[in-house]
Amino acid sequence: MQEYCFTLTFQLPSAAHDVDQLIEQLAAAGCDDALVGSGVAGKLALEFTRSAATARQALFSAVQDVNAAIPGVRLTEAAPDFVGLTDVAEIIGVSRQNMRKLMLAHSPAFPLPVHEGKASIWHLADVLAWLNGRGHYRVPEAVQEVAQVTLRLNLQQAVAHYGISSSDTLE
Repeated sequence: MQEYCFTLTFQLPSAAHDVDQLIEQLAAAGCDDALVGSGVAGKLALEFTRSAATARQALFSAVQDVNAAIPGVRLTEAAPDFVGLTDVAEIIGVSRQNMRKLMLAHSPAFPLPVHEGKASIWHLADVLAWLNGRGHYRVPEAVQEVAQVTLRLNLQQAVAHYGISSSDTLE
């Protein structure tokens, strides 16, 4: 068994108001391995440290447990997935400036951002795969595995939310 750390953010059903009651329901459903954040009305974030054989099992069991505890809840984001250079630098143990220099020095080969702007954003899984391919940085396998699963989970949620099917085209 491996420990996996990740955060799941949910949109609460309109009837869910009592945060203390929700926390009790979550604990009873097996989410006693999560820190609960409720700073935004109508949303709930759970930071899990869950033991499982794989990251996929850890994340999907957590989603199932939350769905069982709070009927009608909707997953809105799984993290870590969307990251800036500062986030990547923290994960691999270098300064943000070092990470920026690395990106600029290898810009043609560096993964494309999901969003470019004043603060660009990448999928963590893409950046970690690129770093691993360079052979200079050792990222814990559990972090890589979680990044890949959260990327897939977020894409799956977006496809479901926007009703995209495999037969849809951009033509």
